[in-house]
Amino acid sequence: MKEETRWKLLVALALVTVTLFLMTIHLLIYRDPNHLFMYFLGDLVFVPIEVLCVTLIIDEMLESREKQQRMEKLNMVIGIFFSRFGTPLIARLANADPCVSRLQKEMAAGADWTADRFRTVRAGLDGSKCTIDPARADLESLQGFLLNNEDFLISIVENPMVFEHESFTELIFAVTHFAEELKARSDLANLPPTDIAHLRGDMERVYSRLVPEWLKYMEYLKNHYPYLFSLAMRQNPFDEKASVIVK
Repeated sequence: MKEETRWKLLVALALVTVTLFLMTIHLLIYRDPNHLFMYFLGDLVFVPIEVLCVTLIIDEMLESREKQQRMEKLNMVIGIFFSRFGTPLIARLANADPCVSRLQKEMAAGADWTADRFRTVRAGLDGSKCTIDPARADLESLQGFLLNNEDFLISIVENPMVFEHESFTELIFAVTHFAEELKARSDLANLPPTDIAHLRGDMERVYSRLVPEWLKYMEYLKNHYPYLFSLAMRQNPFDEKASVIVK
């Protein structure tokens, strides 16, 4: 028998035992089984309503609160991911994007963004494809960056909360796969065109997931932590004039 099942049975047995004990005391004191039975049936009538309140209302409220707390912790993990790894990776991939000027125009100035502005930019990302020009990609620099952060990526994957966020999980899988692809190649300077095309697909997979997640996290910061949003905008990878120094 599983430990959890054994624990539930012991609790149930303890509650039934306490009930029988209290009923016995009641009979010994008042010696009126009819009175006890009448109140027992009266309480039994309202059990379905009590179950409804506990399982469907109170339990749902507690579950909602617990989920909100888990998402807060998950957003902290996402924030660490972008500050240490995600934002620098965006900057490296954006250098190989032949259409990066479009993203720079849409996402450079974000300090005064509204919910409508975020919605418009998200719609623009959904309607376009993030592309990478392999000739502009510094594969050796990407390899070094990913290998230097290998332990950090492993720590992110080991966090069970990550898997509660589907799109962020897909991003992590895409990044770790790309890191393994580069790690497996000893000579990145002499790759055949077919292999370069393969790596291009891996880079575009990462890039197409990384940018929307970054935008989603920026909106979260804008709504909940304006001071963190201010710092993030001063490190905006799509703003060539971005500077952490407040001017």
